[in-house]
Amino acid sequence: MARDPRGTVVATFTDGARTAVLTGPSRTFAEPRTTDAKVVTKSWVRLLPKPWARGAERSGWFRTWLRSRLGSRDPDILATAFDYVAGAPARTTAAGVKYSGAARYTPDTTSGSGRAAQGKPKPRTGSDFYDYLGIPWTFPDAVTRRPEKDRARSVDSSGYVRLVYGYRAKFPLSSRDSAAGSGLQRTPDAIAHGRLGVPVIPLTDRRPAVIQQLQPGDLVFFRTRELPGKRIGHIGVYLGLDTADHPRFISSRKNAGGPTMGDKGGTSRLDGDGYYAQGLRGARRL
Repeated sequence: MARDPRGTVVATFTDGARTAVLTGPSRTFAEPRTTDAKVVTKSWVRLLPKPWARGAERSGWFRTWLRSRLGSRDPDILATAFDYVAGAPARTTAAGVKYSGAARYTPDTTSGSGRAAQGKPKPRTGSDFYDYLGIPWTFPDAVTRRPEKDRARSVDSSGYVRLVYGYRAKFPLSSRDSAAGSGLQRTPDAIAHGRLGVPVIPLTDRRPAVIQQLQPGDLVFFRTRELPGKRIGHIGVYLGLDTADHPRFISSRKNAGGPTMGDKGGTSRLDGDGYYAQGLRGARRL
């Protein structure tokens, strides 16, 4: 922890993780269309240029980084996540790419070119961040992925995390689910079982008994009905406690039609008896 001269904690770091939580101006996150809950927080989640390690506090880069971030109102991970909820304003780069604004979930369609032998449509995979952006993306392994037109402004749960943490916050991204590499993988299951960051709630086949170790910005993983066995089918970003002291997260989900911290298509709480609370299986700090 970093403290100011009065002893107040102003930043928290985790060995092996790039995520840091800084104390800053209070702000409120809300989504009145889908919930009465609000998250009022002084936590600002930012990425260090490298994973934290013992002794980093004595390095020149760290002092420069901390001075430039403390008190900054530049968008952090949490603010960026809300750039894609319903009603969020669209923003465009100088090159004409719409990089923020309300996102929808992957269109519920099938590929006309992918027909099974029995003549049934072949289900399509979800939409990634480059589908939302509508531009081709070349990854560090030289693999280029191209968007499909009908997926514009769409992201599934892991595509949403890759949009927020990867495209916007510049965390390295992988083109596939390989555990080898240093990029954030494509699917929730691969991210949950990957080696990036620190597991703050180790994966098990049951709901964790304790979740108080979570901090804002942590990735939370869920088992869903859609995937067989013990595979992780959904991923979200932990926001912190809402004003009713319930731990709340944000994610892009089919039943809600896109990114939400609300209760449409399942309560966005990690406690209680809701679908996602019962499906919680682990958490990781990038």
